[in-house]
Amino acid sequence: MRILALNWQDLKNPQAGGAEVHLEEILKRLVQYGHQVDLLCSNFPGGTRTDNTSGIMIYRSGSRFNFNLVAPFAMRRLVNANRYDTVIEDINKIPFFSPLYQNLPTLVVIPHLFADTIFQEINFVLGTYIYLAEKPVPSVYKNNRFMVISKSTADEVEKRGIPKENIHVVECGIDKDVYRFDPAVPKFDVPTLVYVGRLKKYKNIETTIKAMPLIRAAIPNSRLVVIGSGDHQPDLQRLASSNGLDDAVEFKGFIPQAEKISYLRRAHVSVYPSLKEGWGLTNIEANACGTAVLAARVPGLKDSVEEGKSGLLFEFGNVEQFAEMAIKMLTDCEFRRALEMGGLRWAANFSWDKTARATEDILKRIVSNGEKTA
Repeated sequence: MRILALNWQDLKNPQAGGAEVHLEEILKRLVQYGHQVDLLCSNFPGGTRTDNTSGIMIYRSGSRFNFNLVAPFAMRRLVNANRYDTVIEDINKIPFFSPLYQNLPTLVVIPHLFADTIFQEINFVLGTYIYLAEKPVPSVYKNNRFMVISKSTADEVEKRGIPKENIHVVECGIDKDVYRFDPAVPKFDVPTLVYVGRLKKYKNIETTIKAMPLIRAAIPNSRLVVIGSGDHQPDLQRLASSNGLDDAVEFKGFIPQAEKISYLRRAHVSVYPSLKEGWGLTNIEANACGTAVLAARVPGLKDSVEEGKSGLLFEFGNVEQFAEMAIKMLTDCEFRRALEMGGLRWAANFSWDKTARATEDILKRIVSNGEKTA
């Protein structure tokens, strides 16, 4: 197949996140399976207009701030110049509404919809713009197949008006050669919680920091390591300082992958307190490294945790419950070890090859059926 993918950013973009990892892991495997794959995305300072990554031909146009406006014109040029069989439109910010300007069989990929959670992250004006931009999705994409990464997102898409039979749940994978348990690597000498991810307001890392005084009252030498960068870091650092936690909360910033994996292996518990996610890839990565997880019971995260087997779920924002569960996991070695073993079994269910093959099957189906966008 000749495939054109449309996404806001590619993985080389400094603003790239989990959605870009998800799409590239699929696209590069589709190339390995013998398909031609092109990707249209926005450009960035220092980026080139064309590029090639893992066999994916990348075309960059416009910028992060206007790509949804220039994408229709750039896409029409590519469609007219190439005999594509199908389109993948990845909606992880503002929809592109590609069915309005091309009629190829189209697979719509949705990591998650923002809905009203967008107002947790950006100003009211821009938040309202994104919120309203999601509203026409059911009418514009009514004839398309949707691929979502969790049951929670599938339920949300169905509630928006997309027929259930058009929604396919294909969960994220992990790189099993990278994220793997090493029995020779010991846990840290001191009880350690680790957070790995972007430092954004909706990630709700505040809950973990606010819980640390309660945790340290029971376990005085316990600590929290925060790995990642983002615009919310100064606020989090001020919160830690105001709670007298300068010696208990360490902000590592962005670190190399090998160092990140070392922390995931050596930490006693990996935490994910976010308001909402499409999935919870870090939960699976931590499990694959032999570490139990403590995550919020919210859409996406609850799908990526096998509750009571790979980790525990706390009610979003409940500091006391978070602290209670963390203390249990840090102090009860037998209980934690059972979660670690359960996590290894749970993580074994996920691979990017499995994800990519499922995606390929859906694409072949819509091409074979000639499922047009209109």
